[in-house]
Amino acid sequence: MNLDLLGSRFRAGIAGNQLPALLLHWSVVAVWLFTAGVSVHQWRGQSSALLSAAGIPMGHWHDWLIGGGAVMDLVIGLWLWLRPSRLAYGVALAGMAAMTLAATALLPDLWLHPLGPLSKNLPIAAALLWLMQSAQEEEASK
Repeated sequence: MNLDLLGSRFRAGIAGNQLPALLLHWSVVAVWLFTAGVSVHQWRGQSSALLSAAGIPMGHWHDWLIGGGAVMDLVIGLWLWLRPSRLAYGVALAGMAAMTLAATALLPDLWLHPLGPLSKNLPIAAALLWLMQSAQEEEASK
């Protein structure tokens, strides 16, 4: 199996003057993969502190929620990287929406945080919607 890690789509996109779309795609991939790594790296740090601040007691719930979230982020990031499609972008959008709604319910003050951990999801949602539409047009033209 030949894994073309940058992808022929990436090289063709540069040749076809689609650099902005490619940068958008790869930045979304980076968000998911980076978030998975940071969640694991901060397992006993910020990740656990956020759950404690939300009133979730320390213990197995922390491990399941952090581990599950990190696995979800990793799977979505790899899916977007290796097999970008309308479905992959849709799953990413649904996952982000679910996490944003959960964070809003548990820690609504995050919307007022000066670094904007939740408000940054709004442009990411717009990017995912645009990428979904672009993927749909690309899939329809095949």
